[in-house]
Amino acid sequence: MRGLILTATWVAAFVTASPALAQTPGADPNSASPFGYPVDDRRLFVHGLLDEFEGRLGADQSFRWEGEGWVGGDFDRLWLKSEGEVTRGKVEDGQQELFYDRPVTTYFDLQAGARYDLDSRPGRGWGAFGIEGFAPYFFTVSATGYASDTGHYAAKLQASNEIRFTQRLVLEPQAELNLYTRSDSARRTGSGLSDLDAGLRLRYEISRKFAPYVGLTYEKRFARSADFARADNERPDDLRFTAGVRSWF
Repeated sequence: MRGLILTATWVAAFVTASPALAQTPGADPNSASPFGYPVDDRRLFVHGLLDEFEGRLGADQSFRWEGEGWVGGDFDRLWLKSEGEVTRGKVEDGQQELFYDRPVTTYFDLQAGARYDLDSRPGRGWGAFGIEGFAPYFFTVSATGYASDTGHYAAKLQASNEIRFTQRLVLEPQAELNLYTRSDSARRTGSGLSDLDAGLRLRYEISRKFAPYVGLTYEKRFARSADFARADNERPDDLRFTAGVRSWF
């Protein structure tokens, strides 16, 4: 009688457990985490952002673009960045960058790759290494160093922030600084602090992916870069009204 009761107990336990085992055939129930079986998150994602696509109106009128995109997963990504400006029918400040990106902390990524200056002036190639992420108060910041095979070295510092007045109305201050160790007459860049590009843009997000904006931008060239601008009959500093759109996918 005791053996019969023990056998019935084992049969009942098997019947109770069998539906759970049927849901994950071949799985070891002891291998699951306390929150269930692991999720396969090794997917490939694609993201693109056209941050600036704008006309600048002032003493010199120009069109400027700046955008970036990446493809990859949670840890390994390939980044493509592009920026430039069209003034008087000539492309200036054209920079195309390709990076391998990997996070090193919760808020910052290391990036390594290459940059090529491609516009109406003679081109120049650079090796690049930098860091990008979120500083306190959610400022987006990046610092990138460059080295060319001709002994030229450079650095770019960028910062921006988003100040939300409503769910759709956003004010974004932004600044970019470029520095070079040597003057380059072909590229019209001077040594030391070469130029500053700053802006204050107010955008209205019709949707999260499409937002027209208006604002003010300020460009200033320093030292030898300012001399190059004057020699080319250009203003070394300029405050201009700006209108454009920001979009992403």
